[in-house]
Amino acid sequence: MSPTYERLALAIADDPEVLALLETVPVAKRQPNLLFGVLRLLGGPVHDPAACHDFTVANWPGVAAQLRTRATQTNEAGRCALLLPALATLPQPLALLEVGAAAGLGLYPDRYTYRYGPYRLGAGGPVLDCALSGAAAPTRLPDVVWRAGLDLNPLDVTDPADLAWLAALVWPEQRHRRERLLAAAAVAAADPPRLVPGDLVDDLPALAAQAPSDATLVVFHTSVLYQVPAARREAFTALVRDLPGHWISVETPEVLPYAGLPAAPDERLHNVLARDGVPLAWTRGHGEAMAWFG
Repeated sequence: MSPTYERLALAIADDPEVLALLETVPVAKRQPNLLFGVLRLLGGPVHDPAACHDFTVANWPGVAAQLRTRATQTNEAGRCALLLPALATLPQPLALLEVGAAAGLGLYPDRYTYRYGPYRLGAGGPVLDCALSGAAAPTRLPDVVWRAGLDLNPLDVTDPADLAWLAALVWPEQRHRRERLLAAAAVAAADPPRLVPGDLVDDLPALAAQAPSDATLVVFHTSVLYQVPAARREAFTALVRDLPGHWISVETPEVLPYAGLPAAPDERLHNVLARDGVPLAWTRGHGEAMAWFG
């Protein structure tokens, strides 16, 4: 929860002038997080609702232009801490293919540092903290020999404008996430990933076929499928189950339902980590915690 965005959302909900402006853009572009990200990208004073109103009205042509061309693409490297226990047990080396890759920061689980309580693994990139329960911490990093991403609108981590957009999408209070984003972006920029514009059903088989045959293919995604219509989700899950290799997902149980899930650790929003359709753990949205039950 962002107190800054909560205040701003409540103010806009009671602001007929801004609401009227929002009605001039497509319905899909009226998302609060998209609007707030655009305002931050353009230097809007999001901490002050009254000043933000004035900024939005005065700069509406620029705001509207960004709303029409941008999309929310949270690229949270911290989620690699959720993937690592599932990746570490697979036959190495690995060929990673991320669906909904954005700028591809999730494709470098072998180049980040992890801290699961007192256990530390790795020596480069940002330090990813994850409270792990129900399982032992991984003892090795994966051996990744091929990495590629698929996204409708891939971002270029070496492009300052794309990096600025990713940073603008991080909530104002979460400075640690912004710092982590920039550190992960530096890792990716040193060896830019291969990112292919395309659809998760139509274009996945061709990209998966390019993975080296002597590596274990792992198709994965984190908090992506909620943006995909139900029929396309079903088509994707049917497709990915038939691909060679393994499938790792981190999604809400409403998006990818499972029978017989144990109770979540608490009442906060949790995703489910699953491998090949088998649920393994409850996870928090940005990788800050996971409770293993599989």
